[in-house]
Amino acid sequence: MKKFELTSEFVTFLGKKLFRIKALVSFGDVKEGELGGFVEKEENLDQSGNAWVYGNAWVSGDAWVCGNARVSGNAWVYGNARVSGNAWVYGNARVYGNAWVYGDARVYGNARVCGNAWVYGNAWVYGNARVCGNARVSGNAWVCGDAQVYGDAWVYGDAWVQNCRDYSATSCFGSENRTTTFFRTKDGGISVRCGCFYGTLNEFREKVKERHGDSRTAKEYLMLADLMEFRFPKDE
Repeated sequence: MKKFELTSEFVTFLGKKLFRIKALVSFGDVKEGELGGFVEKEENLDQSGNAWVYGNAWVSGDAWVCGNARVSGNAWVYGNARVSGNAWVYGNARVYGNAWVYGDARVYGNARVCGNAWVYGNAWVYGNARVCGNARVSGNAWVCGDAQVYGDAWVYGDAWVQNCRDYSATSCFGSENRTTTFFRTKDGGISVRCGCFYGTLNEFREKVKERHGDSRTAKEYLMLADLMEFRFPKDE
């Protein structure tokens, strides 16, 4: 059974018509007969689950909103983007490209998530923040203000990134040439995500010594840790 249909009311976006949707049955917090936002085609919104597009939000291209996800306000989701789980995209936020927002994640304000980026878990991206490229924002992380997280960076756990001075991603280190991401946390500390490792800066140093001993790899990682401790002074 379909839960919504396209009405004749439409707007034009990128040369395509997007049609306002109407609920055919009651589900979640949506009542039968309630008007929603705009989609280009039925395939943009899952006919099952409680997912919904509200207000003046737009979903187009091959983008898909499913599960219990919500897109509301003046938000746009387009391209090949996915919004799923209990995720919520609202305000003037934009999710596009091949980006995924899922889990209990929130993207709002003027935030942008694009490229191949993922935002998931309980992560929040808001303000004028940008998450793009192959970046990952997860756990309970907050990315906000004018922050830009991009490349292969992975901002994780209790991270709190408000601008470019709050994180740094360094690539091609270690035996597997992986990307190591250093970032500020909500308690004022510095944490590290490197492969399967996640912990404080001191825990990172201990792990490096345990695994790599006195090797060149260990020395490089330890110098990086010292540099990041200097870059992120506690009194800022």
